[in-house]
Amino acid sequence: MVKLILETSNLIDYLAEDHNIDFNHLVIREKVKELYQECESDISKIKKAYEFVRDEIAHSWDIGSTRITKRASEVLVYKEGICYAKSNLFAALLRAVNIPTGFCYQRLTIGNAPETGYCIHALNAVYLSEFHK
Repeated sequence: MVKLILETSNLIDYLAEDHNIDFNHLVIREKVKELYQECESDISKIKKAYEFVRDEIAHSWDIGSTRITKRASEVLVYKEGICYAKSNLFAALLRAVNIPTGFCYQRLTIGNAPETGYCIHALNAVYLSEFHK
């Protein structure tokens, strides 16, 4: 079972722009207009952003890339990134339309046993205003 630990309960903190969640970058703003033109609800926007990042942004490991992307705008331009980078893009796409979005991290074993080592996987958590959670 996943245990979520909030760093802050202030939703405004999950709407912030920073160096990596650069949602005011022109390429992000243009993608937001394109993605959400037919979306009427926050849930439809969340689904659209999720499907876009899942289906249109390659995981760098899966494609054998050596490019390192980190900022949301870089991930969008190059259409690739590891889970951290893809999470930054997803957050930027949602924060750009005032949907609070945070980050979650999972510790995963690399192989079938702890002796094989661990890695950290990044994903997002989204606040659904209509459900107040």
